[in-house]
Amino acid sequence: MQVIPIASGKGGVGKTLVSANLALALGQAGKKVVLADMDLGGSNLHVVLGMTGVRGGIGSFLNTPGASFNSIIYDTDYKNVQFIPGDSDMPGMANLKTLQKRKLLKNLFSLNSDYLIMDLGAGTNYNTIDFFLAAGQGIIVTTPALTATLNAYIFIKQSIFRIMDTSFRRKTIARSHVDKLREDSTAIQKMYIPKFLEVIKKEDPESYTIFMEKIKNFSPLLIMNMVEDPRQATLAGKLRKSCRQYLGFDLEHLGVIYRDELQAISLNSRLPIVMYKPKSVLSQAVYRIADKLMADYRHDTRADEDYFDESYANAETEAQLDFSSKIQSMEELLHSGTLSSSDIIDIVKTQQMEINELKKENTLLKSKIVKASNAGYKF
Repeated sequence: MQVIPIASGKGGVGKTLVSANLALALGQAGKKVVLADMDLGGSNLHVVLGMTGVRGGIGSFLNTPGASFNSIIYDTDYKNVQFIPGDSDMPGMANLKTLQKRKLLKNLFSLNSDYLIMDLGAGTNYNTIDFFLAAGQGIIVTTPALTATLNAYIFIKQSIFRIMDTSFRRKTIARSHVDKLREDSTAIQKMYIPKFLEVIKKEDPESYTIFMEKIKNFSPLLIMNMVEDPRQATLAGKLRKSCRQYLGFDLEHLGVIYRDELQAISLNSRLPIVMYKPKSVLSQAVYRIADKLMADYRHDTRADEDYFDESYANAETEAQLDFSSKIQSMEELLHSGTLSSSDIIDIVKTQQMEINELKKENTLLKSKIVKASNAGYKF
């Protein structure tokens, strides 16, 4: 079974919609899929799937002695796809204890399925990161917004620190270095992880070896969602550059997904977009990503820099092709009378408002970077 945790540095980037539609795309390809709602503090995946009357989920399983895990696995209306709800209304679910996490993961990893897709909560709390690290090739969903890409970077950085926590034992030199860093937030922001690891390698080679063995399994994949035009697709390259320079590892690009107003309509209809409009640009992007996951060739090539380069080049090419398809679709709607001139004007106005908001974010972030740079910070 291939385990695919799907996370994001912040909310509102479409992580849950990607999870649901990707599960359906894999199911349509003949793969057995279990989709688990692991956003235990705000479970809402059942809404995207259009499921009602769901009683009992992860929360009731963990809090009910003797409860059967099979009792919280539900069949869906979609071929080959089963669903495990989260139970966000149960107190304390957002802060699981270590034994609860182990119990949950043990049962999840024992499932008889081709794919297990875990829709994780947004942010960088330990539960989310631990679930993400439970499988090496998790997916990080972000958008072109500067705050979203920055939070995606922070999520990756915090994941690496979590691997350090589990690698550096107490009372070791490596652990003492990490503890000192945690006491000084300025030092953490300034640090280059590759240089930090050089120090650990010299002073505590045993801890270094343990960490390097664990980090081998950390190979996250990137999806750039809610793209408006091909130029925004290039922002993924900047995120990759930051990961290579400051974190010391490469990031594979799985693909881009364009923003589509049909998504809101499908959500209100309680029908995933790949079912509501399978030939839409958005749905086709999801199918393309599913094909890449099913190809299953990344494990042997992830250390190859040319392979990573190719993943970004392919994503930018796909962004160009999808943009052409999107424009063509709008022209067809306009000529057919389905889309009126006033609809086009409304769309342009909405996009202009979003562009203005992005400009404000950009200006604010630039000012913060300048201030931080003058104060001696390094990013």
